[in-house]
Amino acid sequence: MRKQRKFSPDFKRQVVEELLSGISTPSQLSRRHDIASGLLYHWKKQYAKGSFGNEPTKEAALKERVRQLEQLVGKLTLENEFLKKAVRQSLEQEKKSVSSLPTTSASLKASKGGAS
Repeated sequence: MRKQRKFSPDFKRQVVEELLSGISTPSQLSRRHDIASGLLYHWKKQYAKGSFGNEPTKEAALKERVRQLEQLVGKLTLENEFLKKAVRQSLEQEKKSVSSLPTTSASLKASKGGAS
């Protein structure tokens, strides 16, 4: 079984920059540095986010902003549904308390006058 290796952020950045520049293909880099191609693509995603001390790419920054906004929309949707449910329950309780009154003016007019 192979011992787990640790790579420095500088090494990762150097490998990804070489990949992005087009100097070497992913398979060449994988063979030269004895790393899996999946790891190389994982580093590429991290590089785009700015994880290696570099500036994040515009695309990665926009994706992160979209993720944050989607999370906010989800939270606001849940709050909105909760408030709608609370208002609905409050209105139902009001209707129950109003309808439980014994008489109304319409029923009083009909009952006056005795037998017709």
